[in-house]
Amino acid sequence: MALNPQFIGRTYPAGPSYVVGREKIREFARAIGDANPAYHDPEAAKALGYADVIAPPTFAIVVSLEAANAALFDPELGLDYSRVVHGEQTFTYTRPICAGDELIVTTIIENIRSMAGNDMITTKGIITTVAGEPVATASSMLVSRGADE
Repeated sequence: MALNPQFIGRTYPAGPSYVVGREKIREFARAIGDANPAYHDPEAAKALGYADVIAPPTFAIVVSLEAANAALFDPELGLDYSRVVHGEQTFTYTRPICAGDELIVTTIIENIRSMAGNDMITTKGIITTVAGEPVATASSMLVSRGADE
């Protein structure tokens, strides 16, 4: 079933906030094999001008994924997640994510298009602090493979 193009521009409001923990940042950095001291040691991060450890750039997926799922699993959209492959992911930062941040994500469906029997959906997650300070944007493009004929 084709995705509903009337969803282009639909905005999903922020859900519960995510409080960024120092240990979550360290765990994520270890999982991706990044030993950057700013991700592990508060004093190293403070020497760079941050209040606490900062997160690796791809940590934003931890914060933004649940918010994106609110859009992607909207039953009216018509996305069969069993047919989805991840096409592209980018993160754009205003500033690094820091331990102690309390973040929220607003998700927007930016585009839906069909190509070669497949549907492609692009979402944007706008990550801010609960006070409204911009932090990052997570953009994702997923491909929903067409049904075998």
